[in-house]
Amino acid sequence: MTAGRSAGAGLTLVVEADGGSRGNPGPAGYGAVVRDAGSGQVLRETAEYIGVATNNVAEYRGLIAGLRAAHELAPAAEVLVRMDSKLVVEQMSGRWKIKHPDMQPLAAEAKAVFPPGSVIRYEWIPRAKNKHADRLANEAMDAGKRGERWSAGESTAELDAAGSAVPDDAPAAGVPSAGASAPAEEGAAESAPSSGWGPDLGPPTTLVLLRHGETPLTPSKRFSGSGGTDPELSGAGRRQAAAVAGALAERGTLQAVVSSPLRRCRETAAAVAKRTGLDVRIEEGIRETDFGAWEGLSFAEVRERYPDDLEAWLGSTGVRPTGGGESFDEVTRRVAVARDKLLARYAGRKVLVVTHVTPVKILARLALGAPPESLFRMELSAASLSSVDYYADGTASLRLLNDTGHLR
Repeated sequence: MTAGRSAGAGLTLVVEADGGSRGNPGPAGYGAVVRDAGSGQVLRETAEYIGVATNNVAEYRGLIAGLRAAHELAPAAEVLVRMDSKLVVEQMSGRWKIKHPDMQPLAAEAKAVFPPGSVIRYEWIPRAKNKHADRLANEAMDAGKRGERWSAGESTAELDAAGSAVPDDAPAAGVPSAGASAPAEEGAAESAPSSGWGPDLGPPTTLVLLRHGETPLTPSKRFSGSGGTDPELSGAGRRQAAAVAGALAERGTLQAVVSSPLRRCRETAAAVAKRTGLDVRIEEGIRETDFGAWEGLSFAEVRERYPDDLEAWLGSTGVRPTGGGESFDEVTRRVAVARDKLLARYAGRKVLVVTHVTPVKILARLALGAPPESLFRMELSAASLSSVDYYADGTASLRLLNDTGHLR
């Protein structure tokens, strides 16, 4: 519904805005509602399908549309913006820096809608309290899927939101939330909630960590790092790579593939790329530890030949293997740099990272905030999957560790 109201000093308008992407990036849309702060009356609704975009871009576009609608209604009004995007609210309030180059011009556009000196306040609300704008965004995406434009006259968002019996602290049932990555096609599996605890921080960047398939050195648990012979996959390893590739292709949620430069990872990544149609990007920072003189040796052989060096290595992550290899502390710094590069490059996306035992353990340890010695207390199988979500405020959540269900 739409209605007009003249501008006036002392008037306060409430803008509720939301946006979403079915794929992140994927088909995206936004919705916004302008209300009279005193009566709660809906003064204007607006929504639009915007093509392929990320959740964060759609959220900002919804904000801009809502502010413009409020400005058209009452240019001198005070405005309270209520959104369930923690990222947008914190950035527009000035509490978080806007680092992403795609967000900076959108934030500037939003700030320019009202003249300098206008009173614009931002408030985060739970998603369940933003149902009206959420439904508008989903109506716009549905219309875009049909090749149509959203029409205010055909919208049922206000009635749907008002009639919902879902408690305020629960997500809307039966309607994909605009702020979360909805299924790309009808019948696809529902996507997981974008966050577990605390306020909604928008869609995470997900690193799906795949240990490479088995090599001839794997069954005997020989040290096989980046300073040895760079073995290829064994017959069993190739079968494992094919199995995990099939499982990942069936899920259909990956948006990029990154691999260690070592052959066993490149071969595993190539199997996934063949099934998913994605290209493989090489990242040097996620290669395995250089185990120095221990390369190719079993644990028993290292204990027999270098007992003192092995004992020191097991006692401290700052100790290097015999012969000038890398300490786990050195590898941790290298992997953390590579992680940060991936998070910047693939913000808000789901990325397969084909790597090795040590990098996966390090990323899991860092996500948990566990002590360095926890590296010696994790076990990872060949071709196993682990997963870490990274959120806009810098927090991380370990979602999966050493899953081998696809190999059974």
